[in-house]
Amino acid sequence: MTSSESTLIIDRLIAAPPSAVWDAWSDPAKLEKWWIPAPIACRVITLDLRSGGGFETQMREGSGDFQPHIDGCFLDVEPERRLVFTTALRAGWQPVDPWLALTAILTFEARDDGTLYSARVLHRSPEDSRKHEEMGFHDGWGTVLGQLAALLEDGR
Repeated sequence: MTSSESTLIIDRLIAAPPSAVWDAWSDPAKLEKWWIPAPIACRVITLDLRSGGGFETQMREGSGDFQPHIDGCFLDVEPERRLVFTTALRAGWQPVDPWLALTAILTFEARDDGTLYSARVLHRSPEDSRKHEEMGFHDGWGTVLGQLAALLEDGR
């Protein structure tokens, strides 16, 4: 198995500096505005941006109850440069068996015209990667990147 068989990648140039992208990631109120495709609502439960820190979000469609979305653990945190989280662990390095195990490597690379935001998402197997892709990885992650860009570029 090659890593390309179990990895999904998406990136986007955002017309804002890495400091603004980091701010949108590190402020729970801002993260709630873009982290899940609209019109689904997002609620940030835990955003402990440190190695071993928890990352938990919930989602709600319409007026229903909030449901689990992400319950993970940050593996690596480099402010304004890189975030790595996994769903195979939760806060404090506690192993879990999630419905979809993944590790997301997010990088924020300064460019003359903004930030190249790249997400490389690693899966346990090619089958899990295909499952995530079939669930709408590119549409979903592309939508949230668009929402992030709109928040930073247009102030929406």
